[in-house]
Amino acid sequence: MSPAEVLLACREISHRWGGLVAVDRVSLEVQRGSVHALIGTNGAGKSTLINILAGEIVPSSGCVELLGQDVTAWSQPRRAIAGLGRSYQRSTIYPSFTVFENCRLAAQARTQRPWQWWSNARHCETSTAAAHAALRRAGLDALGDSRAGLLSHGHMRQLEIAMCLATQPVVLLLDEPLAGMGAQEVERMLGLLGELKAEHAILLVEHDMDAVFRIADRITVMVNGAVIASNVPAAVRASAEVQAAYLG
Repeated sequence: MSPAEVLLACREISHRWGGLVAVDRVSLEVQRGSVHALIGTNGAGKSTLINILAGEIVPSSGCVELLGQDVTAWSQPRRAIAGLGRSYQRSTIYPSFTVFENCRLAAQARTQRPWQWWSNARHCETSTAAAHAALRRAGLDALGDSRAGLLSHGHMRQLEIAMCLATQPVVLLLDEPLAGMGAQEVERMLGLLGELKAEHAILLVEHDMDAVFRIADRITVMVNGAVIASNVPAAVRASAEVQAAYLG
């Protein structure tokens, strides 16, 4: 793996909550053009690790690198502006706004103009163009005028991806994007992720193992805060330790 291809990495990351070790010396790398899945039982430390990578939690030790730069001390907004986008387990849309307005708000976070506080946001060509582009990429351009709160669950999850894309990220941290989806919605989301990985590095936390083994180029397995395997899907599936600890 060429260092130039690694867009996001963590080195020997650990985090403690009092006497509890939530993340124990975890290292991983996420390449452009790939989906890297992070799996494990509930309480394995996956969400804590994702929050550390996003800048929402400061690790007890170790470092985080974004685009080859040490960003361990950077805040979440600074990492987002540098190219890190994320979605959450729970929907984080604005239900009373239209689909397009949700994306435009996300785009404005990257193209802030505090010196023009009196101007109408609708007149910002940069954020408007970014919002339209994100909706097209996420397959939601036909729903731009729909109220976000009236979307199907699957379309809401797509909207969250679109809102990430509106900030023009190079790395996507996606926390259980398939949760609660039906079969058709899962297929639509997997198709979208397959398209997005060509230009992005994607770190995916997911419990749907069928989907993980279909979409992931590499899988890291966490148990009790530590990594027990990190390899291509076939090798992870064949691991006796992974089968005993997680896959069953």
